Amino acid sequence: MLNILKSLKSLRNFPSLAELERDYLNASVSRIDLERRQREVDNGLFRRSSFDL
Repeated sequence: MLNILKSLKSLRNFPSLAELERDYLNASVSRIDLERRQREVDNGLFRRSSFDL
């Protein structure tokens, strides 16, 4: 039971999808890079399912 609680606590610390997208955009090195990254995020870069082909 204690192991389950520990694992649930560790899942809570995982960054949200919005945080992952924001961090990706913040890592851009130029305006052109930022625009390219915005298009990638808009096209679902972080929202793709592992079942999509």
